[in-house]
Amino acid sequence: MKFLLITAIIVQIVFQFGMSDKVVPRRDEHYPPPELLRALRPIHDICVEKTGVTEEAIKEFSDGEIHEDEKLKCYMNCVFHEAEVVNDNGEVHLEKLHDKLPASMHDIALHMGKRCLYPEGETLCDKAFWLNKCWKTSDPKHYFLI
Repeated sequence: MKFLLITAIIVQIVFQFGMSDKVVPRRDEHYPPPELLRALRPIHDICVEKTGVTEEAIKEFSDGEIHEDEKLKCYMNCVFHEAEVVNDNGEVHLEKLHDKLPASMHDIALHMGKRCLYPEGETLCDKAFWLNKCWKTSDPKHYFLI
């Protein structure tokens, strides 16, 4: 009985501290880099039009909670293809992605992506979602979705 009580107390403590450790995404005049956001705006607009995803779904995933939404998943896939950073199998060309980022983001991207090299999923949309989810989980402070 004591074991169950101690276990319940530990679970409660972990839950309380886990809830208070939420990372706030970095959003200021320098990050995400404004020049990158401007350069990617046409891709954003094309992919919103192609997939029908809502701006709210993009913003929530970027700055809020990870959530599954089929249109959002396909939006992520569209962004990769429009930016020409993936092959036909949904595998990211890391050097192409790296070259498209401003120098200020190179270390951030390397850290964010080092555990996210092999996307999983049955469809290209699922693979794109897996990558974005992995990146966001890896570095929630610096992750953003255009």
